[in-house]
Amino acid sequence: MGDVETARDGEIMSDSEGSMLRETADRLFTAHCDTAVRRSADQGAWPASLWAAVEEAGLHRALVPEAAGGFGVAVADALSLLTVAGAHAAPIPLAETMLASWLLAGAGLEIPDGPLTVGPVRNGEVVMLTQMDGGWGVSGTLTRVPWARDVDRLVVLAEGRAALVGREAWTIEAGENVAREPRDTVRLDGVAIAVATADVDLLAMGAAMRTQQIAGALTRLTEMTTQYAQDRVQFGRPIGKFQAVQQNLAVMAGQTAAAVAAAGMAAEAVADGVKILPIAAGKARAGEAAGIAAAIAHQVHGAIGFTFEHDLHFLTRRLWSWRDEFGKDAVWHRLLGRHMARAGADRLWEEITAA
Repeated sequence: MGDVETARDGEIMSDSEGSMLRETADRLFTAHCDTAVRRSADQGAWPASLWAAVEEAGLHRALVPEAAGGFGVAVADALSLLTVAGAHAAPIPLAETMLASWLLAGAGLEIPDGPLTVGPVRNGEVVMLTQMDGGWGVSGTLTRVPWARDVDRLVVLAEGRAALVGREAWTIEAGENVAREPRDTVRLDGVAIAVATADVDLLAMGAAMRTQQIAGALTRLTEMTTQYAQDRVQFGRPIGKFQAVQQNLAVMAGQTAAAVAAAGMAAEAVADGVKILPIAAGKARAGEAAGIAAAIAHQVHGAIGFTFEHDLHFLTRRLWSWRDEFGKDAVWHRLLGRHMARAGADRLWEEITAA
């Protein structure tokens, strides 16, 4: 088919157009997401100019169908924008806004302007919807909600429905992850703005998105570490000439390649109707790669990599955080293990190749 492929939603998107979309995003983040922006975000400041640039380019609506005001591009291409954001350690809720917008569009609800977030993002947490005169009451406590303090609208899934909730319907207890990104406790007690039927595995969708971000961050981390090994001279030669360092860099490159492949598999699984097993395998594998590669990066960089002045920590702290969000490795490994056990030994290979 040359450089053209047919997206599963019926849109036509060429490989070259997908590359152009990612290149546009890379230029945007290069221009608007520098070290100063990341450091300011670390101190709790909202990166207004960065988010404004993202909205102006429409990147936050990339996953939304054209009929609902989005790009109408292939799902895998839309999700690949998150690898670019991950590579730049962009301190904004791009993944969460893309996911919330996609949920609202799928439920036939209007998508509000501004950054958005979603919940629940952890297993076992429940939101209650109660039908009442003039609307739906919404109640419940959600923990580790990304960027809740920075949004005016939250999309929650409850009882097979998607509910759009305004800030007046919740209170916040501030929290953060290792990367100092907001991860807040949200206590809901109010009336939803709109409610519609939605049958979506929110945890799986979030896991697929975090897998993209991990792949992007690992790609950049490998580039940084390889370059540092070439530049850092010790005992009269670059440390990258030492066999032990070369071996570690090779392991790091292999882990990154595995994470990139996992991200591709997870994106295709979303495009194919949110298939849970490939997403589970992808998120678990990317999470494993994140831990291994981050450790090697700090070993190669040595003491300088642990300083606030060096940019390395912007990537490694996010990798440590993202691998645990929307289900850590153990959660997805258990899901895969239970599925394989139910399938039985005779179907093991068939199940592996099918996933």
